[in-house]
Amino acid sequence: MAEISKEQILEALRAVEDPDLHRDIVTLGFVKDVRVCGGNVALRIELTTPACPVKDMLKLQVEKQVRALPGVEQVNIEMTAQVRSRPNPGELIPKVRHVIAVASGKGGVGKSTVAANIAIALAKTGAKVGLLDADIYGPSLPTMMGVRQRPLMKETPAGPKIVPVQAHGVLVMSLGFLLEPDKAVVWRGPMVASAVRQMLGDVLWGEQDYLVVDLPPGTGDAPLSLAQLVPLSGVLVVMTPQLVAQEIANKSVAMFRMLSQNRERPIPILGVVENMSGGPFGSGGAEVAAKQLGVPFLGRIPLDAAICAGGDSGVPVVIGAPESEAACAFYKIASSLAAQVSILQYAQDIEAATGDRTDSQQSMTTET
Repeated sequence: MAEISKEQILEALRAVEDPDLHRDIVTLGFVKDVRVCGGNVALRIELTTPACPVKDMLKLQVEKQVRALPGVEQVNIEMTAQVRSRPNPGELIPKVRHVIAVASGKGGVGKSTVAANIAIALAKTGAKVGLLDADIYGPSLPTMMGVRQRPLMKETPAGPKIVPVQAHGVLVMSLGFLLEPDKAVVWRGPMVASAVRQMLGDVLWGEQDYLVVDLPPGTGDAPLSLAQLVPLSGVLVVMTPQLVAQEIANKSVAMFRMLSQNRERPIPILGVVENMSGGPFGSGGAEVAAKQLGVPFLGRIPLDAAICAGGDSGVPVVIGAPESEAACAFYKIASSLAAQVSILQYAQDIEAATGDRTDSQQSMTTET
């Protein structure tokens, strides 16, 4: 029997489709380094994010298709990922592929907790992740991430730069590193905008797949400055189940949609998360709000004392209790979030190649 060819393998793999991008993995360019030696086949599948929620399913389907070919005795599949950068990363952070803002309409909904745990969850999948605390007036990430030391300075050809602190596999920067614990920040808008700019451009972020930015609640200077300074890959909105939280969070969505007007590329809402779900707060309100807004609902995070304890101790729940229901929820949401970014990036790649512009928000999955 003649040795199976690379072309036969690729043709067989056209039957495997990425359920998020709705294209076969050969057309998407996921299949790499196909090697055939007798009845042994080895190949590499390069996904668009290490946090791909369907990674295991795709691997099983690839193995099934290749094993079904006559003469194949053994299949070795290596799963890798390469996060594709948005077309114009911006001058301040040129090596950061995607900037994800975490926003809420009001304080007290656990936005910083969500940002910290999702950043760590993304890093645990193998992604390079930075976490920026842009909550200028109430920086809480130093405590939540268990970071006490001040960041170091490093001389570079462009001048002195701040070296972000590493914690739980994530690079972290916060104004809280530079302030005394009991010192209040009493700044007007221009000072806030300047601080956001400095924490972007004067920090050695290096090459990162995702920079998760914890925004302050509301629709003030920090989110406005961030949207003006760097091209955002999208916004994750955190809500609690109560109606009042939903109504105010809707204003945050409205702000980013307003900022999208008269821009070459709108700022997409990547999804909505319901935090503190269950118990006295009820459940399901954020999902209803997501449907009304026409954006993806990415999941619920249960009301769990372990989440609060993890934030207080500096060991977030995805690290301290990785098998817990809460940690599993964070990991699932992080994977869904990464998938939404990949869907959006794919739509932009198609646009760049064909000139066919499709509304980015419409190209995204509304149910996960």
